[in-house]
Amino acid sequence: MTAKQNAENHQNFINPGLVRLLGFLNFDKLFVRAENCSVWDSDGNEYIDFLGAYGALNIGHNNSEVIEALKSVDALPNFLQISLNPLTGALASNLAHLCPGELKHSFFSNSGAEAVEGALKLARASSGKSRIVSCEGSFHGKTFGALSVTGRKKYQKPFSPMLPGVSFVPFGNADALRKALAAKDVAAFIVEPIQGEGGIIVPPVGYLRDVRKICSETGTLFIVDEIQTGLGRTGRMFACEYEDVSPDIMCLAKSLGGGIMPLAAYIATEKVWKSAYGTLDKAVLHTSTFGGNTRAVTAGLAALEVTLREDLPGQAEEKGKYFLAELQKLKLKYPIIKEVRGRGLMLGIEFAQPKNNFLNKVTRGNFEKLSYEYVGSLIAGELLNKHHIITAYTLNNPKVIRLEPPLTISYEQIDKFLKALDTVCHRNKGFFGVVRSSSKTVIVSFLKKKFHS
Repeated sequence: MTAKQNAENHQNFINPGLVRLLGFLNFDKLFVRAENCSVWDSDGNEYIDFLGAYGALNIGHNNSEVIEALKSVDALPNFLQISLNPLTGALASNLAHLCPGELKHSFFSNSGAEAVEGALKLARASSGKSRIVSCEGSFHGKTFGALSVTGRKKYQKPFSPMLPGVSFVPFGNADALRKALAAKDVAAFIVEPIQGEGGIIVPPVGYLRDVRKICSETGTLFIVDEIQTGLGRTGRMFACEYEDVSPDIMCLAKSLGGGIMPLAAYIATEKVWKSAYGTLDKAVLHTSTFGGNTRAVTAGLAALEVTLREDLPGQAEEKGKYFLAELQKLKLKYPIIKEVRGRGLMLGIEFAQPKNNFLNKVTRGNFEKLSYEYVGSLIAGELLNKHHIITAYTLNNPKVIRLEPPLTISYEQIDKFLKALDTVCHRNKGFFGVVRSSSKTVIVSFLKKKFHS
């Protein structure tokens, strides 16, 4: 299949708007091979993946140990609900030993959004309360319940009204949370240790400890969403361990499946689990056809083994310190870089939004909106098309480019990214330079596609 044929299938049978969006910046390449931190397109060009499937590729593309583990179970039944799968039990046991505090009981599903849905249901069933508090700027998924606790109106508005009984507080503000929970009528507070889609936002030191204390004092279950931060990404196995905090419920997904199988889980303390599902008549209140299947949990077992043996959390911490320090140097050189932040190999680069009162007046504010929504994607396009480096902006803050490469990334590959970003910033200086350069790329791409068609 050619790249053109592939695009036509997506145009005709999947999502025409997405095809146009990706094609606009020449993001619609056909990738045909992947290994560790590299992928190759149909023309044989190699790209370094600094996006890492939004943190789902902690151990890299197509890890050979995960693939071999999957081969070892190819004769076993994959779905057999009338039995207790020993591999599922083994993975749950391993997670109970790895997770902080008293987290013990796991429920396996297929995606992060499903894990959040299950965690919210568990919190309501266990507490007997219905209200949920989340954070502004948060992202927990796009299924209905997960979207209801996601803190950006853009993704909620077309599907409103959302679930009732959900309210939001500013991220990192313990005082606001204390007020929101004061009536002691909230089932759960759900929070990311570092906001991913919010723009790689790290909360103030001590925030999670304050959250734990406030939740305990008000009888509110504390849900930590480690879907993007967990399993070594931030330099610890779980990001909440930086403050020695243990939640009542934890959500995991993304890299849990080794970058090959869809796998997610929510994990709860024995007290929370038993109060919700601890009797015979409640044991099957929440189930999943594909959750905990043989191949998915086998990938999870192998991925955890690689993560621990190779000390990927330690690698993420050391490489992240180097990466962040070098990015800070570029920030000092180029005003277009407003801020760099993050922890481990979960980093964000926020680009300055240009101010032009004349253009804003002429375009009735559309210039400011355009620059806000597309400055990150335009720079990501420059990195992809001219330097063969894969990145993307964060959904809730499109001025921010996220850097979440596999934790196996080499220092040499990090240096290649730094050199590429240096070149992009030096050549383009500011937003208008990026627009001009990206426009040339778009025009050339259009003409090539027109010619080949």
